[in-house]
Amino acid sequence: MKRQKTLETSANNDNLFDLLSEEIVFTILDFIDTNPLDRKSFSLVCKSFYITESKHRKNLTPLRQEHLPRILNRYPHVNHLDLSLCPRINDNSLNVISNTCKDSLNSIDLSKSRFFSYNGLMSLALNCKNLVSIDLSNATELRDSAAAAVAEAKNLERLWLGRCKLITDMGIGCIAVGCKKLRLISLKWCISVSDLGVGLIAVKCKEIRSLDLSYLPITNKCLPSILKLQHLEDIVLEGCFGIDDDSLAALKHGCQSMKALDISSCQHISHVGLSSLISGAGSLQQLTLAYACPVTLALANSLNRLSMLQSVKLDGCAVTSAGLTAIGNWCISLSELSLSKCLGVTDEGLSSLVTKNKDLKKLDITCCRKITGVSIAYITNSCTNLTSLRMESCTLVPSEAFVLIGQRCQFLEELDLTDNEIDDEGLKSISRCSNLSSLKLGICLNISDEGLSHVGMKCTKLTELDLYRSAGISDMGIIAISRGCPGLEMINMSYCVDITDRSLLSLSKCSRLNTFESRGCPHITSLGLAAIAVGCRQLIKLDIKKCHNIGDAAMLPLAHFSQNLRQITVSYSSVTDLGLLALASISCLQSMTVLHLKGLTPSGLAAAVLACGGLTKVKLHLYFKSLLPQPLFEHLEARGCVFEWRDKEFQVCP
Repeated sequence: MKRQKTLETSANNDNLFDLLSEEIVFTILDFIDTNPLDRKSFSLVCKSFYITESKHRKNLTPLRQEHLPRILNRYPHVNHLDLSLCPRINDNSLNVISNTCKDSLNSIDLSKSRFFSYNGLMSLALNCKNLVSIDLSNATELRDSAAAAVAEAKNLERLWLGRCKLITDMGIGCIAVGCKKLRLISLKWCISVSDLGVGLIAVKCKEIRSLDLSYLPITNKCLPSILKLQHLEDIVLEGCFGIDDDSLAALKHGCQSMKALDISSCQHISHVGLSSLISGAGSLQQLTLAYACPVTLALANSLNRLSMLQSVKLDGCAVTSAGLTAIGNWCISLSELSLSKCLGVTDEGLSSLVTKNKDLKKLDITCCRKITGVSIAYITNSCTNLTSLRMESCTLVPSEAFVLIGQRCQFLEELDLTDNEIDDEGLKSISRCSNLSSLKLGICLNISDEGLSHVGMKCTKLTELDLYRSAGISDMGIIAISRGCPGLEMINMSYCVDITDRSLLSLSKCSRLNTFESRGCPHITSLGLAAIAVGCRQLIKLDIKKCHNIGDAAMLPLAHFSQNLRQITVSYSSVTDLGLLALASISCLQSMTVLHLKGLTPSGLAAAVLACGGLTKVKLHLYFKSLLPQPLFEHLEARGCVFEWRDKEFQVCP
């Protein structure tokens, strides 16, 4: 009888989804969670879908504070609230959040918001008892009273205070006493915090795992208490100029639990101080020494006890062949090595290092201008499991060496060949890397459509393609990419001067495209961009600077179809007041660069920026500053908008 009743019920029920449990529907929603338009479409199907989608949504990223009451009422089960896109968040907004999300809110990101104070933070800390994560980075106006308010969040585990320059040791002391469950704290650029504040954190917050002290005026005084933290795994001391070899030499023991250490830009620490700092840190896995002391044989030898070291970043350091050879000898378990912009990298040192590290997965040799095809031969022969290779501006590497990359390193997912001598034969070989998702070929003057067509046919997982100033590329190559790589999300073809609307019409089939940069392409028109607007509705960033044949006819489709657009550059185009005003209807639009537009008037500009309520940054020519009323700037700045002025000679390009 029960089975018969169920069948009868289902026969009379038009909506079969009603027969599914809420958990099953949530699982279905997880698969469409990447595209907000898909979620919106789901919620509009029927009332039950509307309710289910509101229960499922756990993360919110609002664009404006005035929408918060309605949004939070719509989504009462939010765990994470990202307000980084809301430039203006005042105390009233935080009161609304704290009263609406009392039990559900776990984390909140205020890293790019302003205008809130002690009162709003106190309401948040007292009411949201389950709050474990707060990001207050860039809140440059917050003082110790705000830190005292944060200290009331007793369950807080993660706190970011980067660039909170007015918070002192007193405020940090309040946090140390009140937030004893802290596992992560970032004090980067908190220049009013000294040894006293850091020491209080170390003494009171015994659960600390991650500690960022970048650019703090600290000395050796706080280091002993820091290194006694039993659970400390990650410490960043970048730019701590008050720490030197002498102070580190006084340390009696290192930190045994430490897994990651960053002493970038610490000019007063040599291999002597490093040895003291990593003493006893046998579990260290990541070491970052960017723009620090020279990588000599003595420094490399100080790493001989770090058998678990997996990642070494030496960006910007002066290196010696002996130092690189020794690193290869001692650190045989490396999976990541970064030598970007290092002076002194030669074939001898690099070849020796990679020969001993055959499990290397990520290698960055950007701007290592002394290496030749010899290094590439050793890299490709030894490191066949590479997934990421960055080698921008390795200008002595000959074209035939790039063939080896495709022949031997077929697991590559990321490849940066910007400003190199690669040709079509090299691209044909690299097309064997079927897992490639990111390919950068900017300023590669020897490639053409023929080589790019091979990439389009075989690298079907490609999501990011950079062709900046690769002048040999035209429509045929772009069409091959758009046909073979339907998941493309980003393309930069700026200054590829032979590109026409044919390329844009083809790219309009790539529905996931979110970043489109085509500055300096004189042959593309409003027709092509309109096709992009219609087909690529996830577009977030658009740059059409110096596209003189694009005008208002393209802005109208953008305004209608590209409702996710956040950043646009229309400088030197043919857009006028009408087109700019049309863009103002895009509620997501936050950044606009408007320079040298012949058809733009002060009144049209004023109307557009007033109507565009979500703007956070507008870049204009200084010419307009005296033509627009001062109350306009005051009103927009009160909304959280920042104006950037350019004082270049005013000119209109033909």
